Amino acid sequence: MGVRLMVIDDHRLLAEALASALKLRGHRVLAAVAPTTEAAEPVINRVPEVCLFGTAAPAEPGVFDPVVQIRRERPQVAVVVLGPVPSPRGIAAAFAAGAAGYVRHDERMEGVERAMTKARAGEAAVAPQLLQSAFAELLDPAAAPDDEGQRLLRMLTPREAEVLVRVAEGEDTRLIAEGMRIASSTARTHVQRVLMKLGVGSRLEAAALAARTGLLDRAGQTIPRPERPDAD
Repeated sequence: MGVRLMVIDDHRLLAEALASALKLRGHRVLAAVAPTTEAAEPVINRVPEVCLFGTAAPAEPGVFDPVVQIRRERPQVAVVVLGPVPSPRGIAAAFAAGAAGYVRHDERMEGVERAMTKARAGEAAVAPQLLQSAFAELLDPAAAPDDEGQRLLRMLTPREAEVLVRVAEGEDTRLIAEGMRIASSTARTHVQRVLMKLGVGSRLEAAALAARTGLLDRAGQTIPRPERPDAD
């Protein structure tokens, strides 16, 4: 049975992309709301079973204030945080605010659905490996935290990184092929490999993940791109 939920994020594009994907998978999405600072009132008014709360900065002070308000006013609403590779402080802040779960925002859709189902049932929804990495950082505070954008960039070839930038800029397969001076079939293959490596199912999801993790900025800065052909 589908989950009745609301999707919250600081970026409307990300909220709407996730909401659309979940609707297609049979869930009842009441609304997609942005930014997170304005999340509490609509959630309190509509009372979903689950609230997906996306944030790129879980350790920043005040980020989870809306979660505190939601839990105070509507304790029956289970909040699942979607965030980057977290620091121990980020995970602790989420659960201290009353969140029922924490899921990495590069998790596959099946993982997000499992977290929603567990949270709705009153269970804690957090992957063991997230807790393990958090404990490892607590035990070794000198260790540098994983940079999610850099990790994802390492998964892509320079050509695939360029394709991702072009996808995020809204180019279709024809424009990608023209801009990179490659065959359309080759451009299509590059796009599919990018989606596969990032673990997403659509170009929109790829662009959203790249923007959230900083991968898009890194790729745009480090990948040399040929000039686009004139549009005239």
